[in-house]
Amino acid sequence: MRDAFLGSASRAALDRLIAALDRDELVRLCHDWLVWARDDQLPAEAGGEAAAWRTWLLLGGRGAGKTRAGAEWIRAQALGRQPLASEPATRIALVGETLNDVRQVMIEGVSGLLAVHPDDERPVFEPSKRLLTWPNGTLAQMYSADEPEGLRGPQFSVAWCDELAKWRHAERTWDMLQFALRLGAHPRQVVTTTPRPMPLLRRLLADPSTLVSRARTDDNAANLAPSFLEAVRLRYAASALGRQELDGEIVEDREDALWKRADLERMRVVTPPALARIVVAVDPPVTSGAAADTCGIVVVALGRDDRAYVLEDCSLKGHAPLVWARRAVEAYHGHEADRLVAEVNQGGELVAAIIRQVDPDLPIAMVRATRGKWLRAEPVAALYAEGRVSHVGTHAALEDQMCDFGPGGLTAGRSPDRLDALVWALTELMLGRSPKPRIRPV
Repeated sequence: MRDAFLGSASRAALDRLIAALDRDELVRLCHDWLVWARDDQLPAEAGGEAAAWRTWLLLGGRGAGKTRAGAEWIRAQALGRQPLASEPATRIALVGETLNDVRQVMIEGVSGLLAVHPDDERPVFEPSKRLLTWPNGTLAQMYSADEPEGLRGPQFSVAWCDELAKWRHAERTWDMLQFALRLGAHPRQVVTTTPRPMPLLRRLLADPSTLVSRARTDDNAANLAPSFLEAVRLRYAASALGRQELDGEIVEDREDALWKRADLERMRVVTPPALARIVVAVDPPVTSGAAADTCGIVVVALGRDDRAYVLEDCSLKGHAPLVWARRAVEAYHGHEADRLVAEVNQGGELVAAIIRQVDPDLPIAMVRATRGKWLRAEPVAALYAEGRVSHVGTHAALEDQMCDFGPGGLTAGRSPDRLDALVWALTELMLGRSPKPRIRPV
């Protein structure tokens, strides 16, 4: 509850006030966002300030209430609720990392659009049409940052972009959205994201038409499990990852890391050239469950130009062996790869056996680490330094590990599983004795 509301009366007086309300009044109170929101969850006009902004950038830690703020702002725009909106928006774009993220987080999530509306205001969701329709006729369409061209053609007066820092094609998707945001007297967009040091976020922060709000995970402690807060504070509070994921800070590179973000940005491409060979590398975890390490699964290609291209990071966390094996096999077939490379230090022949339960005919190269992670990674980092490796699109979680990987062989205090898979893939393609590349059709 906002400070102004709490500060106006004692707890006993508030109890008496609430007890005097009828059911309809209680429903209205529960859904009055201006009462319950923190100041950092509201844009400038809610405080009566001048509001000549185009983009509201809400940077926050995990669980800081970013999604709720985004959903409530969209609700106000759809219904034309003052002071957040002067009139109902006609068409709204909902853009997330994937369509699944838009649906599960922005629309159907516990703090999503369906949850924040009372029954009589709630929009109708038609998943097959990727469409939300409010009782007053306002429409919101779902879009994925994996498909930037999907934003070519439609037009909007309002947009909500969630977890921008995770978007694979952030620059292209953002540009396409800006061309589409052209309806009404003052088109606007809200961006809710845990930040990462990426050029697009830096440009938005420097743009005078951007309104910036910041929120920490601790700011939303009243709505989070105490055991969660205790666990993440204990493990991450003093780390760079904690500053990013809990405090919502943009954390730059560590000085002793093998990779620098500026170098990754300089070599990034939108699409790869003609490819000669593709491998999927797997770094399997020892156990499954919430406390388990991530299973690193990374797809890398060798181009006909004799350069490597990182195509996809398919890694996943906390799943049983057959689940990550299926993901690796899906990546193999989806990219029409030539070989799957699997580290077998932990699991031995069992790793290959699990994968062959999914596809008995899959060509698997089993590799075993005989040197430490830092020593294995140094030759791969040298390939990047020589300009021989490019990332196709953005692979945010993988790049976070790369730029926080120090001489101790850890990233954020944990094993760099995604990075391990990347190292195995590039070693196979660029440093190992690989088969002669076959010519692929352009």
